[in-house]
Amino acid sequence: MMSDDSRLGVCPNCGHDTQPIDELITYERSDSTIGVFAECPACGEIIDPE
Repeated sequence: MMSDDSRLGVCPNCGHDTQPIDELITYERSDSTIGVFAECPACGEIIDPE
């Protein structure tokens, strides 16, 4: 069983949980926070998990 700490977030399109395996790229935003783009395993869209 995976803990909530192991998920990236939720797809803003379909609400499905995204996991670290779905991560495509990690980047640093201009405010020095870390952003992530992932592919949703449910709908296949490239997303910024919420």
